[in-house]
Amino acid sequence: MGAVEHTRRLGVRKMRPRDPLEMFRSSSPLELFFDLVFAIAVSLASAQLFQAETSAHVGEGIVSYLMVFFAVWWAWMNFTWFASAFDADDWLYRVLTLTQMAGAIVLAVGATPAMIDGDFGLIIGGYVVMRLALVAQWIRAAQSHPSMRRTALRFACGIGVVQVCWVLFAFVPDSLAKIVFCVLVLAELAVPIYAESAGTTPWNAGHIVDRFGSFTLIVLAESVLASVTAAAGAAEQVTHLADLALIGVSGFLLAAGMWWVYFSADASAWLQSRRSAMVFGFGHYFVFAAAGAFSAGVKVLLDYEVGHARVDGTLTSVLLAGPIAVFLLGVWALVLRPHFSRPYASLFVIGAMLIGLSPLASVLGAAPQVTALVAAAIMVALVVVIEISGIRRRA
Repeated sequence: MGAVEHTRRLGVRKMRPRDPLEMFRSSSPLELFFDLVFAIAVSLASAQLFQAETSAHVGEGIVSYLMVFFAVWWAWMNFTWFASAFDADDWLYRVLTLTQMAGAIVLAVGATPAMIDGDFGLIIGGYVVMRLALVAQWIRAAQSHPSMRRTALRFACGIGVVQVCWVLFAFVPDSLAKIVFCVLVLAELAVPIYAESAGTTPWNAGHIVDRFGSFTLIVLAESVLASVTAAAGAAEQVTHLADLALIGVSGFLLAAGMWWVYFSADASAWLQSRRSAMVFGFGHYFVFAAAGAFSAGVKVLLDYEVGHARVDGTLTSVLLAGPIAVFLLGVWALVLRPHFSRPYASLFVIGAMLIGLSPLASVLGAAPQVTALVAAAIMVALVVVIEISGIRRRA
């Protein structure tokens, strides 16, 4: 912590900016603990998405999921970027970070009533707790470093004002709730753009890439765990274990392929400007949300196999293949695109789109488990494209 100076009061350090060129900067134990707590919120949101999809409330479920996921993702990302620039790791910093985790737990508990009954009370309460704890961190940063004072105060004031609006959101009529929600989302997204225009915070590109990679890994692992748990339950009810085995193999190949694709290249080389950082951070909303929705898609497929799902085979295939295609295209745009030559980039994009179109096999009469196997085969082909292109060896 060479860039962090100590004060002489109560063991609280001055929150000096970290060195943006610090080598070998990786996630701290506190940051990894933070990720695990937020993964719980992702897991519960994904579980409610599955309940909505398997009961044929697909549209409402997806909209609610995306709304809840925004709260999880935005609070996580704001802490991640702040910690990359101002990680004091004293007792006050830890207490405020743990407070954000407590807010995440409240948010996770609120995912069920929000997605089932449209009651966002707990979601908003947990979210505001997380965001106000971050306001306190920005105020510390403003007091500790004069050159960052203007930027830090813009963050603190902007976040604080939007949180007041979120509290007032509870009084918005249901007919206007989604419109007001979108307006508040835009206000949240505008805060870092406005604040960083006064001066860029000294985030570490390698650290940011490591943090986003860690969270992606945790979300994918949660998807595998949820799928295996669902498969174990389905095994007690199916009579054709060969079909269940086919789904298991396909699901694992798809998850492994998503992991392989994401970690095939290093984005830190081009993550050097404020604009590229904004694109990288904002774009990961779709990558993370798709990874969480993938888990729900696998469970819907298993539910269909045992005869519990209320959706038909084609929609079942769409709910599995759609999130995978979004994930792959998002990773291509945010991570892989600068590393690919044009022919390989074209092959990759075409492959991702073919996975998105694989449910057409169900329209032609193929069973959903066969469609999943087709998607898995295309995923294997995409991994081969990555290996032949050589981008992983250059990373």
